[in-house]
Amino acid sequence: MGMWASLDALWEIPAEKRIFGAVLLFSWTVYLWETFLAQRQRRIYKTTTHVPPELGQIMDSETFEKSRLYQLDKSTFSFWSGLYSEIEGTLILLFGGIPYLWRLSGRFCGYAGFGPEYEITQSLVFLLLATLFSALTGLPWSLYNTFVIEEKHGFNQQTLGFFMKDAIKKFVVTQCILLPVSSLLLYIIKIGGDYFFIYAWLFTLVVSLVLVTIYADYIAPLFDKFTPLPEGKLKEEIEVMAKSIDFPLTKVYVVEGSKRSSHSNAYFYGFFKNKRIVLFDTLLEEYSVLNKDIQEDSGMEPRNEEERNSEEIKAKVKNKKQGCKNEEVLAMNSFLCFFLFAVLIGRKELFAAFGFYDSQPTLIGLLIIFQFIFSPYNEVLSFCLTVLSRRFEFQADAFAKKLGKAKDLYSALIKLNKDNLGFPVSDWLFSMWHYSHPPLLERLQALKILEMQIVFTLKTNVMKDFQFLKLYVSLLHISVHFLNENLVCA
Repeated sequence: MGMWASLDALWEIPAEKRIFGAVLLFSWTVYLWETFLAQRQRRIYKTTTHVPPELGQIMDSETFEKSRLYQLDKSTFSFWSGLYSEIEGTLILLFGGIPYLWRLSGRFCGYAGFGPEYEITQSLVFLLLATLFSALTGLPWSLYNTFVIEEKHGFNQQTLGFFMKDAIKKFVVTQCILLPVSSLLLYIIKIGGDYFFIYAWLFTLVVSLVLVTIYADYIAPLFDKFTPLPEGKLKEEIEVMAKSIDFPLTKVYVVEGSKRSSHSNAYFYGFFKNKRIVLFDTLLEEYSVLNKDIQEDSGMEPRNEEERNSEEIKAKVKNKKQGCKNEEVLAMNSFLCFFLFAVLIGRKELFAAFGFYDSQPTLIGLLIIFQFIFSPYNEVLSFCLTVLSRRFEFQADAFAKKLGKAKDLYSALIKLNKDNLGFPVSDWLFSMWHYSHPPLLERLQALKILEMQIVFTLKTNVMKDFQFLKLYVSLLHISVHFLNENLVCA
């Protein structure tokens, strides 16, 4: 009886207060869950002090210890920055930070002669102030991460002047893209009628296509130097490889990431028949002694360094090609979100829950619904995409092995893990929740399992062939014996 009375009392609370309380409760639930997972992984960093037997031949103790200490520092930083972010977000909600910033943007518009009827203009000022606040509060954390943690472990290549110039440039470029796109989106929602969500969805798809298409040619060069991969053996082999696996490759770039960090990687981007590959210049630099040692230990025939680098990079590119298959998923998710936004935008209690009692600005509706109301759905979707991405990564590894590039991929994964001080051991729950790219040990184990499966299949086929051969010989012997008897009788 007491439980039902409590539920009745809960439902007597105004809807806006229930919504607000649920948003805060879910936010802290997610934070506590993430903290629990992080502590599980931190325990792995603290207790795993020796190289696992499976990695004994490919990772030395010094590299393993460097990786462990690097990840411990990163986990400590992540804990404090995450705690700050959660407290900051809670205080903003509790003390009405969002309606205050909306009123402040309205006052700025008033100073410029724009009244309340200029909602889109006020929305743009709100976005400018919100992103400025976010950039300023995040700056100390970014500085500490770059000039303390990354510097301590030998990754940072930036000066303070370069860092600040880069931060200002990023903010300006972000505004140049964000403000015009947001104004057009708000205008489409305003004039779109009952089916505005379809037009808004199509608009965001077009914007995404345009941004992806022009990114490497016009946006990324503002921050890093992108140059086409020079003509030569590596480029030719990548192009041949792309054709052999029906990958619509149009360009291959090298990005000068070494002026920021010594981390290395490779990625590709683009839609449909317009794919482009980007290789970090650090990836093209020395593919070192570790690979030579691996080859000597495994009995592989030594190859010259240029050939070895080429094969490893190609294996990594093949891995990347096979690993990205969720464009359609994201497009459909975008449509679903806009549809649900159209359903919910008229609910006044949603706006009242966040302090908007007298007005329902479209931009605020987007913020409330996409960031807060959809947060449970976003968490579930994020986890599903992580699981899907992990599956694609394992499929990509298997795909590279099928193409005969398993040894090169094996070597490339070890190289990337070593260069980036990735810790090869992970708590299974932390890995499952966070890692869209499985850690090194899991991927190498999967490759070995696949290799054992292939060997078993080959052995099975050989045994089948051998049994067939025995049967064939026996039948041949019987036939010859039968023929001889007939000839004798004749």
